[in-house]
Formats: sequence, C-alpha cells, structure tokens
Amino acid sequence: MAEQEASGLQVLLRTLQSSLDRESILTILQVLGDMLSVGTDRRIHYMISKGGSEALLQTLVDTARTASPDYDILLPLFRLLAKVGLRDKKFGQKALELEALDVTLILARKNLSHSQNLLHCLWALRVFASSVTTGAMLGINGAMELLFKVITPYARKRTRTIRAATEVLAALLKSKSNRRRAVNRGYITILLRLHQDWHSHDTANAYVLIRQGLLLCLQHITSLRSGREAFLAAQGMEILFSTMQVSCLDDKSMEPIISAALQILRQCYPKSPLPLATASSAYAFPVPGSITSEPPHILTEEDFEDDGDEKGDKDSDSEDTKEEDDDLETDVDKLSAKPGPDRPEEELVQYEAMCLELSCSFEELESKFGDDLNLTQYVNHHHIPTAASSEQHCLNKDRSSWGQEREDTVQTSLLSMVKMGRSMVHLASKKRPVMSSRQNVQSNGLGIDSFEKKLCDIQASLKEDAWDIDMISCPRMHPSFSNSTGPRETVEVIDKLLETHPKHIPFHDPYLYMSKARRTKSVVDFEMMAFPDFWGHCPPPSAQSMLERKHGIQRFKIFEDVRRLIQPSDIINKVVYSLDEPWPLQDTASNCLRFFSKFESGNLRKAIQVREFEYDLLVNADVNSAQHQQWFYFKVSGMKAAIPYRFNIINCEKPNSQFNYGMQPTLYSVKEALLGKPTWIRTGYEICYYTNHYRQSAAATGGESAKCHYTLTFTITFPHEEDVCYLAYHYPYTYTALMTHLDILEKIVNPKQVYFRREVLCQTLGGNLCPLVTITAMPESNSADHVEQFRHRPYQVITARVHPGESNASWVMKGALEFLVSSDPVARLLRENFIFKIIPMLNPDGVINGNHRCSLRGEDLNRQWISPKAHLQPTIYHTKGLLYYLRSIGRSPVVFCDFHGHSQKKNVFLYGCSIKETLWQAECPVGTSTLLEDVSYRTLPKILDKLAPAFTMSSCSFLVEKSRAATARVVVWREVGVSRSYTMESSYCGCNQGPYQLQCQSNANGKLTLEGGPR
Repeated sequence: MAEQEASGLQVLLRTLQSSLDRESILTILQVLGDMLSVGTDRRIHYMISKGGSEALLQTLVDTARTASPDYDILLPLFRLLAKVGLRDKKFGQKALELEALDVTLILARKNLSHSQNLLHCLWALRVFASSVTTGAMLGINGAMELLFKVITPYARKRTRTIRAATEVLAALLKSKSNRRRAVNRGYITILLRLHQDWHSHDTANAYVLIRQGLLLCLQHITSLRSGREAFLAAQGMEILFSTMQVSCLDDKSMEPIISAALQILRQCYPKSPLPLATASSAYAFPVPGSITSEPPHILTEEDFEDDGDEKGDKDSDSEDTKEEDDDLETDVDKLSAKPGPDRPEEELVQYEAMCLELSCSFEELESKFGDDLNLTQYVNHHHIPTAASSEQHCLNKDRSSWGQEREDTVQTSLLSMVKMGRSMVHLASKKRPVMSSRQNVQSNGLGIDSFEKKLCDIQASLKEDAWDIDMISCPRMHPSFSNSTGPRETVEVIDKLLETHPKHIPFHDPYLYMSKARRTKSVVDFEMMAFPDFWGHCPPPSAQSMLERKHGIQRFKIFEDVRRLIQPSDIINKVVYSLDEPWPLQDTASNCLRFFSKFESGNLRKAIQVREFEYDLLVNADVNSAQHQQWFYFKVSGMKAAIPYRFNIINCEKPNSQFNYGMQPTLYSVKEALLGKPTWIRTGYEICYYTNHYRQSAAATGGESAKCHYTLTFTITFPHEEDVCYLAYHYPYTYTALMTHLDILEKIVNPKQVYFRREVLCQTLGGNLCPLVTITAMPESNSADHVEQFRHRPYQVITARVHPGESNASWVMKGALEFLVSSDPVARLLRENFIFKIIPMLNPDGVINGNHRCSLRGEDLNRQWISPKAHLQPTIYHTKGLLYYLRSIGRSPVVFCDFHGHSQKKNVFLYGCSIKETLWQAECPVGTSTLLEDVSYRTLPKILDKLAPAFTMSSCSFLVEKSRAATARVVVWREVGVSRSYTMESSYCGCNQGPYQLQCQSNANGKLTLEGGPR
C-alpha cells in the first residue's frame, strides 16, 4: 500500500512538471492542496522527500515564463510553496538553483497594483528569505527597494499586503550584507518615519503586527555597529522613546511592539565603562604569586561585538535552564583514574595531631584541655599545629578592654540563656510557633511589666535623640580611636545600650563578638563592626512569602533607565560614597542618603545619587581581582520614612538571578532592633535583574570580548525616619560570628556525652585562623571495648563557605553544628555512629573582606583542589592533606560534603559523581555495562528526598564536568576514593515544592532548612 501511495505521489509530481494541459495542472494542485491541508507535518516532509519542492518550483518557473502567466495556476502554486518551503531546510538553495527567485521578483514587480497577486508573491519571497544565502541574493537583486514601494505610510487598504511586505523585509535583514545595504541606503530614516506615521494613526491598535514588523526591521539593522550609529544620528532613541508611554508598558495587546521597541532602545543605548577609576578591586593585598592590576583601559566601540544580537527581553517567570552536554568528561581513563597523593607520604604524619580521637586515652585528653596554645606556632602561613590543643585558649589571651570580669559574667549568664535557647530550638522543631521577643524576655524572669517599662524608655530615648544613632549603628572595635565622641563617652554609650537592652539571642554574645572582632585581620584593618553582627538578630516571627513579580516591571525599569539618556533634566549624578576617594564625600546636612561598608563582610564600592530618591550602587570586585561582583552588604542612613527609594546595583556579573523569581534583598533596621525586634527581613519590591549598557573592556577581561554587566534594581520604603539600616544580598554571616559561635558551642556541650574538639587547621594568607571541629559521641566508658568502638567509627567530612558570597552555606553549617551537639535522638544516633570532621569556613579571608567568590589571591579556591600549594591556598592544601591522611590509615570518609549556595535554582539539592551517568548522558560510545561502580552515591540523596521537605531529587546531578575537574567534589571522589562525595547546594531564595512552597522561611531548628538563613 505504501508503495502504491509513493508511486501515485511521484506520478502526480512528474505529471505536474511535464504537463501542458491547464486543467490537469489545476487538478493536481487541488489534490496536493487537499492532501497537505489535513494531517500532520509528516505528509509535507514525505512530499519533500519525493521531490515535491523541486516539482513545485519548476512548475512556478515554467508558468511564470509564459507570455501570459496564468494566475489561476500561480496563486494555488504560491500557497503550496509557502507551506512546503517552511518545512524544507534546503528550499532556498533549491529555489536559487532553479531560478525561482528571479521569476518571483519579476511577478511581484508586475503586480504592485494588484494586491491579491502581490500578496501571494510576498508569501513565497518570505519563505525564500528565510535562508540567509537566498536572502542575500534577493537583496542584491533589488528586493528591498521593491518592498519599500509596497510598505506605504498609514492606510486602511491593502494592510494584509503591507504586513506581508514588512515580514519579508525583516527576514531579508537577517542577512548581514542586507543590513549593511540598508544602512548605506538610509533605510533607517525611512523605517523610523513609517513607524511614527503608523503609531500616530493607529490609535485603536488595529495594526500592531505591521508596527511590530517595522520595529523588527530596525532591530536587525541596529545589531550592526554602523546601524546603531545611524539610528542614533537619526534621533532614533528619542523617536522610539516618545512613541512609548508608561501607561501602555503593561498593556498585553501591545506586547509585540513594546518588546521590540525596548530591545532596540537597549541595543542602541550607548555602551560605556562602569563609573569606576579601574575595574580592579579597591582593595589590594600583596600575596605570593599575585598579579599586579593593569591600569584602567579606556573603552571604545572596538571593545564591543559588531554583530552580536542582543538576547530577548526576558520579562517572564520561566527560570528553567538547559544544561549543555559538551562540558561532560568522556575520557574513561580520567574518570576512573585514582592518582596518588600530591605530596610525600611522610608529610601526612603531621595530620595525626588533628585526629587524637584515634589514639589518645580520655584521661590524657582531658589533661590537655587546659593547655595554652602559643600563637608563635602559626607565624608561618602554611604551618599547622604539631600538638593538639583547643583553639579557644589561644584566643583567650589579650582579653577585651571591656574587662575580664564583665566578659566572664556575661558569658556565665549567657550560658543559662543559651540553654534556654536550645530548648526553644527543640520546641520549635515540633512545630510550635516561634517565640516573640516579648515572650523571650518574659521567659527569662524579667517580667512583662519590666519589659514594657524598658520598651517605653527606649522609645522615649529614640524620640528625644538621646543617643547618636549613627554612632551606635556601627560601633568601633577600639573605642579609643573614636573621633565623634570621647573614648569614655563612647564606652559608656555602648555599655548603657547593652545593659538597658539585653537581647537573649541564642548562641550570641555582643561582648564576645567584639572581643573576637578585634582579632579578625582584614586587608584594610576595619575599625567598625556592623550593628547586626555585633548586636545579634533573631529569626523573623513568621514565614515570609516569596515576592510575586508584577507583570511588566522590568520594562518599567528599563524605560526609566532610557529616560536618563533622553530626558536628563532631573539627573543629579552626584557621588555620595566611594572607596576610591580619600576624602569624605558625604555631607550630613545634604538631602541624600549616607552609605558605609568598611566593616567585616561589607561590600559597597561606590554610591551615586541619580535622582532625588534613586541611587546607582557599585559593589567591589574581589580582592586582587577585576570581577566577581555580586555580594553586597552595606549601611544606609539619613532616609525619610514612607518614601520609595530605588537602588540599582549596576555591576552584577551573573547572567540571571533568583531576584527575577521571588527573591528579595535582606534588611536590618537599627531602630527596630532597639525597639525589641532585632531581625533581618526580606524586603523590597519592583525587583528585577537585567542586562544593562555597561561593558567591561576586552583588556580588563584578558582579551575576551566585552563582558556584559547586569543591574539588580529594587525599591525600598524604610520603616522609620532617620533610621540606620543594613542591606545585604543574603543574610550575612561573618568570620567573627563563626568564631563566636564556636566559642559558645564549646562552652555549652556536655563533655560527658559529646566529644567536641576545636583545633586550628592552618593560618590563612591574611593571618586568620581556619578552625577545624571534631564532633562525635563520648564512649560509654573508658573500657577497652568502648574506646575501641569509639576509635573505629567511620568519618564524615563536612566543609563550607569556600565561596564567601554564599553566606547561606554558613547558616546551614551553623544549624548542622548546633544539631550535631544537641540532645535530639537523631543527633545522638549520628554521634554514636560517626566521627564528624568539620571545617566550617574554607575561605575566611574572602568572607572577612567582602569577596563574593575568591581568596586574597583573586582565585576561586574551589578550582584549586588538584594541586594546591601550602603557601598559596593553605586551607585547601591542609584540608586535602587531612583527607589523604585519613585514606593512608585506612579511614577514608564514608561521606564528604561541601556546603554551597545556589543563586539560580530553588530548594536544596546535591551534586555527586558517577562515571556511568556521565558517559550515558554524553552518549559516549564506550560501553558502560563493563564498568563497575559503587551505586551508593545515590543513597544519601534518596534519604534526604524522603526526609527533608526542602530537598529535591529532580535538581540533583551526578555528572562529572570538565570545568569542575578541580573542585572539591570531583577531586575527593577521584583522588581520595570517596564515592559519596557531594556538593550540597542551598537556594538563596526558597522552595517551590512541598510544605515550604512559595515561602522564604527561616526556622529555628538545626536541621536542613529551605534556605540558608538565621535561625
């Protein structure tokens, strides 16, 4: 039957080409039309495979070349050609070879006054032009000149023909040669005039598709540099801007026009360098092997791609990203190789001091808890301790200037408070509501009447400006350096503040934090502490839903950006804060916000007042780097209440962000904290993230083409007049907060039940100590059997915060630490069965100095695991050394997990390693049936998928990519032989599944949370 159908179709096609009988040709065309009008595209593809395109084209040429072309044949023939040509990838080339282009153009010219015939010719030309090659040939043969005779100013007649002509012209302009021809012949001016005319007359929006066609033509032409220049010279920006009204930006009926017009405006907005003296970081640190930054490069048009089409205006809710397979490692030898250690075996002996749980008796161990640790043994950057001792005692030297007695007293009272806080943790884990700050105070015996009286006193003090809120909002670590008030007065103010407003925040002590902050070493020697970090903060009293994005908000923001160029009358452009300027830029009497970021983890390089209530902000690049601008954390003050302030962070680097899908910045109000609500909250509205007109020069990017920058814009209405607020990319978590937390944890654990040991892994390049924590259960007794069971527990190694900007990784780590030392039955079971080696912060220097991704050398430490150097990447070198040591004594970890934060996905998920899955995904010809692989790498993700509501198996991946070959996950899997080697990613934003769906919730338990945030 199929053979009969094939032979029948072939007979029809042969007859169509050879027949001279008019009725026979019309009948065959009718049959073919009926056949293709029903069914699927398979019929069209089948006809193409049997030579249908060639038969139709040949018939077109033969009929058109007769003395009097028969349009009864040509019109159905053109309709068939339009239908078949869209499915035939070689249609343009076939038309060119059979000379169908020329005859179609001739027919179109002859029928300029005959709308129906001309329309059919245009349909065929539109299909021909879909091929760039044939499109270029049509341009050479005068097709564009012909089309401009058809595309007339506004008219209510022949609109179908005009619309078809604009579509053909837009298709022709996909050819670079046609775009150049259009520029040279001045078609931009003609198109702008036509657009203005149709826009002004089409008040009912009846001819939106014609107007869209004209704009698409302009969009193609302006993808050329010469086209952009011609567009700007013809006042194209002003013309398009004037035709767009704010009121129509969210009009869905105008969607095609608005989208095309905005793309042209963004494409033609003059590209410029960032308003910075240099692309390099404002901070520099001399380290071994560092590269000196080059002088700033003046940006010119040569730095930009000439023909790079801009991506579409992604004003949608879709956040799905397709992962490419060309990065997958398909070399089986590389996948299965197990390289030896990257250092001599004898060097691994030094790590024995970090595993005393394997050798020391508990009597010996207890005797060493009180030993002092001499700081001189950390003078060498890459030296590690030779004797086990607690890091706590090294830090107990140089007691705080607030007084030894006071700190001890506060810590003693803190101990009972923290225990209360821990009981709250377990109550909260049983789904009881989070206690308010008022309930918190009452539960500590202060009494509700006492609290209300103190609250009234606080409010009265604030109203009377009894305290300088700017002074207390960023306290100095060394009050004696204060310039605004006398040293004694500063001490007394902070003293009174802390005594009058005691905040029972679990696992936090402001005195201890200040003491630790003084020992934290930064590149520029920070003298101030951020108030939220010093004062502490509680979880929000309730869950916060993700922000629902308003339709069209991105267009409004881009429209306002373009307005700056077109209507600059209200533009101020005043620099109000800059790390690059040695003199103070902020006038407290001026009508502008005041900014500050020179504190731990702070990052704001420059603030520019654009309009009265709008500011452009630039974040600092990572130290010794010219890139990785994403993390921000800064103080802002001097605001007016109930006024919307717009902030634009204009030098972000990531191509997309969860800020487009419900994420909000975090805000901490000092006045709210002083009134009893010390809380980081998600805030801001009209949030979007998009490409802007700023580019980085090719010189600054190492010879690569100019890199795009992205704008994160959000609007905030502050809660109080003249408040001091802190804004951050995500809930901040500083190095000092970690060291304070570890101190408190060490004090509250029950040493009879929990083996909690804190040591120093190494010293960082910046001179800060990298802590190593060991947690397991104490043996039931000192008997040989119990001690032996203790020593033979398998290891789990957990690390976090190799990327400083991923502060949520530290919050997850904080919860993990608190949970592992808790009395929870599951925690107790874990301690009894495993020894946990935990390195809670792999990149202390980056965290301290406000980096987003790098160390002080300006390199991503999670790409240095193959061959780290002790003097260049000490934390990675010694973490790997510890793993090598465990393997050398037959104690390789059963699990290795590196905590990270993810900026473009929701939920919590794991990345692991599998040879078979990688080869299968890459469609590698190597047979996977003969490969042996331990499939237990899927066990932990499956368990989490069942138990943790925030975890999603669908986002997990076990592929090994070439670009990830030097990461912790892959190196530990390949070199140390840990089959369960993972990267655990936690969303910055929230969940889109399960009980946490559409919520950005921070809870108070220590288990896996939906996102890394304060608990």
